[in-house]
Amino acid sequence: MPFPVHRMRRLRGSEALRSLVRETRLHPGQFILPLFVCPGEGVRREIGAMPGNHQLSVDELVKECAEAKRLGIGGVILFGLPESKDEMASGAYDDNGIVQRAIRAIRRETPGLLIATDVCNCEYTSHGHCGFVKDGDVDNDITLGWLARTAVSHARAGADMVAPSDMMDGRVGAIRKALDAGGYAGTPILAYAAKFASVFYGPFREAAESAPQFGDRRSYQMDPANGREAMREIELDLEEGADIVMVKPAMPYLDLIRQARDRFDAPIAAYQVSGEYSMIHAAARNGWIDLERAMMESLTSIVRAGAGIVLTYFAKPAARLLG
Repeated sequence: MPFPVHRMRRLRGSEALRSLVRETRLHPGQFILPLFVCPGEGVRREIGAMPGNHQLSVDELVKECAEAKRLGIGGVILFGLPESKDEMASGAYDDNGIVQRAIRAIRRETPGLLIATDVCNCEYTSHGHCGFVKDGDVDNDITLGWLARTAVSHARAGADMVAPSDMMDGRVGAIRKALDAGGYAGTPILAYAAKFASVFYGPFREAAESAPQFGDRRSYQMDPANGREAMREIELDLEEGADIVMVKPAMPYLDLIRQARDRFDAPIAAYQVSGEYSMIHAAARNGWIDLERAMMESLTSIVRAGAGIVLTYFAKPAARLLG
């Protein structure tokens, strides 16, 4: 009989034993910290729906990046809030745009920190959609040109990695071709490969001021019910030249992170999105859960599922605990 010879509790009796046999380990170098950069100077505007996160002017952003580097965080990903928006998302691919200026400042003040950039249009269009709107819908192929120009502009400014998040068909291939032609063959692409039309993005839209002015994004972001389609999206992005593929959101899609890890040899990232972060904070604020334990348990679950890289707003507090 297995019991009493096999007693599973033997290895749970102390923190030293639990640590010794722990299967999944977190470290700050796995995390990428999302940051929101806005015009102005000395701006540190708290995002109401995301406690502890701010819209930052470039000078304040540089300070945040210096702290991220001190904590050993793997890198940052930048989202831009332009001074003005238009139907052509021109601020996205302007070489003097808000993200481009931020990249140059970080590169100058915090050398060695990995800088990734979100390549999309929703923050830059007056209507809040991710591309050129024609007859009430986003025109896929015209939008590819905008994305390619933005990626090259970010690489020219000094970005280490570009991350297209728009979910247009063919965007990875278009960006790879443009980067190679522009002399940036060494710039990797982190593809938002399986990005779902999720309710969990709500707080982000306040942070990035990117809510669509009409309709929604379900004609280009994925249906949450489709797992096999997610694997096909990932496969296509890898075929087009993606270096890292991402599942977004993370916790509601742990099964797909696991499937991706089992099926593909490429690095797998997951985005613990704003809604996941804000729900944990809200529950903790109400005394329903312990904030630190919930933070670490949620991050552990994402890594245990198979993600080697986690984009998370918890990057700094988690790094402090791990440090």
